Amino acid sequence: MRKLTFLTLGLLLLGAPALAAKTVGANLKSVGIVPGKPGGTYTLPLGDNPSTFNYYGAIDNNTYTVLNNVLESLVEYNLATYKLEPGLAESWTTSKDGKVWTFKLRKDVKWHDGQPFNADDVVFTYNNIILNPGVRANQIPNLTFGGQPVKVEKVDNSTVRMTLNQAAGAFLQPLRTFIFPQHVFAKVDPLKNPENFMKMWSTDKASEVVGTGPFKFGGYVTGQKVTLLKNPLYYKVDTKGTKLPYLDRLEYLIVRDPQAQVSQFVAGNLDEVNINGAQFPDLKQKEVAGAPFKIQRSKALFGSPPHWSFNFDVKDPALAKVFRDLRFRQAMQSAVNRPRVINDIYNTIAMLPGHGVSPVSEFYVNTTRALGKYDLKAAAAKLDAMGLKDTDKDGFRNLPGGKNLEFDVTYGTDSTIYPPLITILQNDLKSIGVKINPKGILVANLLSTGMSSSFESMILAFGDQPDPQLRREIWQPGQALHYWHLSTRDKDGKPVFSAMQPWEKRIYDIFDQGATVTDPIKRKALYGEWQALFSKNLPVIMIAKADNLAAVSNKVGNFVYNLGPIPTYNTHTFIYMK
Repeated sequence: MRKLTFLTLGLLLLGAPALAAKTVGANLKSVGIVPGKPGGTYTLPLGDNPSTFNYYGAIDNNTYTVLNNVLESLVEYNLATYKLEPGLAESWTTSKDGKVWTFKLRKDVKWHDGQPFNADDVVFTYNNIILNPGVRANQIPNLTFGGQPVKVEKVDNSTVRMTLNQAAGAFLQPLRTFIFPQHVFAKVDPLKNPENFMKMWSTDKASEVVGTGPFKFGGYVTGQKVTLLKNPLYYKVDTKGTKLPYLDRLEYLIVRDPQAQVSQFVAGNLDEVNINGAQFPDLKQKEVAGAPFKIQRSKALFGSPPHWSFNFDVKDPALAKVFRDLRFRQAMQSAVNRPRVINDIYNTIAMLPGHGVSPVSEFYVNTTRALGKYDLKAAAAKLDAMGLKDTDKDGFRNLPGGKNLEFDVTYGTDSTIYPPLITILQNDLKSIGVKINPKGILVANLLSTGMSSSFESMILAFGDQPDPQLRREIWQPGQALHYWHLSTRDKDGKPVFSAMQPWEKRIYDIFDQGATVTDPIKRKALYGEWQALFSKNLPVIMIAKADNLAAVSNKVGNFVYNLGPIPTYNTHTFIYMK
């Protein structure tokens, strides 16, 4: 896989003019994109019914998966490089101070209903929808700089100006959000009537959805399938000038159970299915035996590596003191048998994780040495040094006051990874006198449990992003998703510096600086320091980073999996059926 050089990324972030991407195939040769043949139907699984077809009306991955093929954004990813390239914006420039961005829009784009795309659509989408606090899936946090939302203005029909209150090194990243047609939504003023706006494009009105993407809606049958049809007005072409997309139809069959999805794929009813390490051996065996499909694997930029957290604000003061002690977290770090986890749970389809940054990210700093080797004796020695010894000789160490060193570990029972991971941890920790009590809940409830501080310890996962600043809400103390140390944030959402340890305060400062610094070398150094602090102080303990895995029919051409299944990049534009 070819990676983007940091210099190139830096030029992009600083707003160097970007080239138009009309002949997209030329940019993607290095990952196997070749001219295909028109026609055919590509069938995929969808995990459940979409809750709506209004992208900003709900937070729903099934909605996003479908609309990724229907709607488009100002910028998009190059599959080969992770580089942000022109989408609906054909180029952009930036002022010297990094605060004013001017986007030139494509003039050859039409909405599915034939209306021309223009600056009014962009300005309306940002000001009336994306930056609307009454809209459920608004993007205000990602587009607020220096305490003020970005200001979006029309210069002329094909030019939009965006003004930031302060420079932002990662400004282009949140511009991957989708643009809506102003001529459709102007009749319902989302600013005055956000509830009425969110009722539009409901699942019983799929035929009303209008986008600029390569596919348009063809039909929806609840509990069965979503059908998308080729958009004959789409502006992109391949290197031979053939209009994209190649496919006539893109269908999503609604199959809730992951194993049922695999069964449907093996039966030939699906052309592709994302799989995990547990499903890999059986499918790989079938491939080797001559089944008409191949397993595709790549290192993941996106994806969600699990981590192990300890509630610094847990109600039991003795336990809180233990969790806040670095020696305890170092002991738990040594007690994680990562080789066994990667071999037995992921079936080797995983790697050692980064500390907050994916190992294939341009921002990654190699801190794998800080993970240490699996060493229960070293873990026990750390606990001994804390004075946590088995004083009552019942096999478990005791806290000051006499209670056993015992705590709950909340995890998702419906995950294929978490239950066996808990079993490994429970057995290993028992051997060094630490008792953990597995507390299973649904994966969907893990984050809310963390955010309510209703846990002692937890196994959870957050998705990686290409720029660390996009995960600021998680990793910066005092931010909304910094759930293991909620006391660093007050009820009004302001940071509580007195609650932060010195290393936490430094991480806070790093993310504040990283938000405004545009120089690529300085940004790289800042986030490198953060990863070093993360690896040394272990706010959470990273477990492993799964690779991308998919099973793909031999009938499919131009399947690219470098980025993995992400909701804001359309890989199906280039797919063709052989």
